[in-house]
Amino acid sequence: MRLLHTMLRVGDLQRSIDFYTRVLGMRLLRQSENTEYKYTLAFVGYTEESEGAVLELTYNWGVESYDLGNAYGHIALGVDDAAAACDRIRNDGGKVTREAGPVKGGSTIIAFVEDPDGYKIELIENKDAGKGLGH
Repeated sequence: MRLLHTMLRVGDLQRSIDFYTRVLGMRLLRQSENTEYKYTLAFVGYTEESEGAVLELTYNWGVESYDLGNAYGHIALGVDDAAAACDRIRNDGGKVTREAGPVKGGSTIIAFVEDPDGYKIELIENKDAGKGLGH
C-alpha cells in the first residue's frame, strides 16, 4: 500500500489552485468536472501521482466555505529554510500564522501558514524532517 492523496474541500477552486501552485510551488496535475453531481476536482502536487502523494482539491458547486471542525490538524511540507519560505509565502500573498522557530520543547525548526480556506500547513526544515519534532 501507499498513500495516494489527501482531499480538501475548498470554497473557491481557482483561488486554491493559485495558492497551491503559485504560492507553494506545486503543479496542477489534472482537473475534472462532474456535471451530474456538481463538483470539480483538481489534483496538485510536487511530483506525478505515480511518484508520490498529492492533494485533491474538491469544489462542490455553490459551497463557499466549510466548518473545518476540531479533528483536522495540518499538512506538513519539507522546506530547506523555514524563515525564507515564510518570507516568500507572505510576499506572494499567503498568510503566515507562526513564524519559523524551534518547536516547543525541541530544536526542530517549524512554521505554520494557512491556505485560503483556513487549512493549516506546517513547514518543517528538511534537515529535521525525519527526526521527530521533540529533537
